[in-house]
Amino acid sequence: MEEPLKLLHTVVQAIHPLDAGDWDALSRIWKPYSARRKEIISVPGETERFLYFVTDGVQRIYYLDDQNREATLAFTYRPSFGGIIDSVLLEVPSRYYYETLTPSEFIRAPYAEFKAVANERPAVERMIRAGITQTLSGILERLVEVQCFSSEDKFRNLLKRSPHILQLVPHKYLANYLGIDPTNFSKLVNKVRI
Repeated sequence: MEEPLKLLHTVVQAIHPLDAGDWDALSRIWKPYSARRKEIISVPGETERFLYFVTDGVQRIYYLDDQNREATLAFTYRPSFGGIIDSVLLEVPSRYYYETLTPSEFIRAPYAEFKAVANERPAVERMIRAGITQTLSGILERLVEVQCFSSEDKFRNLLKRSPHILQLVPHKYLANYLGIDPTNFSKLVNKVRI
């Protein structure tokens, strides 16, 4: 458990530095959690009760409409927070699936315990607010890409943001994430060089 907490500490300190007391209170609530490949961790209709921090593996968040069409919304992998964050923080049923694409390792914290720490420790609350603000900024950038960019520009931006993503995530999910036909995605993989 020591290594995952060190990794979490590095990420937390980059978002919003915590002093030793705040970090100690936050670090005590995390426990190891493992999931097999293609395991659904969160499902629509159920309220997510945990905050996840990914220490190994690749996961995706996706939406499934009433006609069984999938929309891949996000990928998570080491070292990042994961899970259905709006369900956790708003304490409402999820509208999305959180699925492992590979065998995955996490540390996770029950939201009730996290909330108690954040209420007692204002720096922890500021850290989560700063992290959510960074995430929201990324989501807004992604909305612009989805609505305004060509397929090739979406692909180029993805590779600039995450150059290793082609090796981590099956291409069919990347094509879905970008809103590109899988055949055209394959052509872009062979054509575009970054």
